[in-house]
Amino acid sequence: MKFEVSTPLLGFENIHNVELERIDDIFVKMQAVEEEHISFTMIDPFILRAYDFEIPQKIQDLLEITDTSNILILNIVLIQTPIEESVVNFIGPLVFNTDSKKMAQVILAESREYGVAEKISNFLNK
Repeated sequence: MKFEVSTPLLGFENIHNVELERIDDIFVKMQAVEEEHISFTMIDPFILRAYDFEIPQKIQDLLEITDTSNILILNIVLIQTPIEESVVNFIGPLVFNTDSKKMAQVILAESREYGVAEKISNFLNK
C-alpha cells in the first residue's frame, strides 16, 4: 500500500512517498518510492507493550483523520543478530491513515516511559 508523506521524516526530508509491505505477522517493510536504497523495518508497537500517545491536531488535519479513520501505528526497528538484540524507536512513531493514504511521523516529547532505542528482548516473555 502506497502513502504520501505529509510531513518530512526526520533525517529523510527528500522522501515524499512510501510503500508498506508486510514481511510477516510482526514486521513490515517501509520502502521509499523515490529512493530504492532507503527502506525501514517497522513493527506494530502494540505487539510489544502498552503504548499510548496523542496524535497532535496538526498531524490529524494533515492526514485527514476523523473519528472513523483507519489508523495504523508503526515504529522503526533496527534489526540485530540475534533478533532479541534489535531495538525499537518508541519516540518517533509513524502514523498511517489507510483511508486517505497519507502518513506522518510524530515526535513524542521526552518521556521516561518510552525510549529511542529499546531492546525487543525487554518485552519478550512478559
